[in-house]
Amino acid sequence: MYKLLVSALALVALAGSAAAESHTVKFTNRCGHGTPMLIQGANVLSKGKTYTHNGPLTAAIAYLQTGKCGFNGDSCLTVEATLKNPNCPGCGSSTDLTLIPPHSFNIKTGFRYFNGCDGQGTTCTGPRCGTKNAFFKTDDYTAQRQCETNNVGLEIIFC
Repeated sequence: MYKLLVSALALVALAGSAAAESHTVKFTNRCGHGTPMLIQGANVLSKGKTYTHNGPLTAAIAYLQTGKCGFNGDSCLTVEATLKNPNCPGCGSSTDLTLIPPHSFNIKTGFRYFNGCDGQGTTCTGPRCGTKNAFFKTDDYTAQRQCETNNVGLEIIFC
C-alpha cells in the first residue's frame, strides 16, 4: 500500500510539473533610443530584458519609454496583453495595441506571438493605424489578436 501511495504521489507531481504554465515576453528595439517597459499593475516586470512569467500573465502593458510616457504608458502607444493557457474555447491569450486617450501615438509599435500562433500580431505605424490594428475606443474589438496555444510567447517590436 505504501509503495502504491508513493507511486501515485510521484505521478501527481510529475503531471503537475508537466502542466506548469509559462509565458515569455521579449523586446526588439530598433529605434536606437528609449527603454522598453513591461508593467503589471504597480510593478515593473522588465525594462527591456526578456521576461518569463510562470503562470498566467494578466493585464500587462508594454511601451517604449522615450521620456514622455507616464508610468502606465499615458501619452504613448501601448501593447496590452493577457497571456494564459486556454481552459475553454476563446479563453486563451489576447493582445492588442491601444490609442484610447490618454494614450497617443509616439513611435511605431507592433507585436507578434511566438511558440504558437507564430507571427500572428499587428503593427501600428502612425497616428491613424486603424481600428483593425489598434483600439481607439473601448469597443474596437477587431484590434485584439487571440492565441489559443499553451505557453505562447510575445515579441514586442519598436520602430
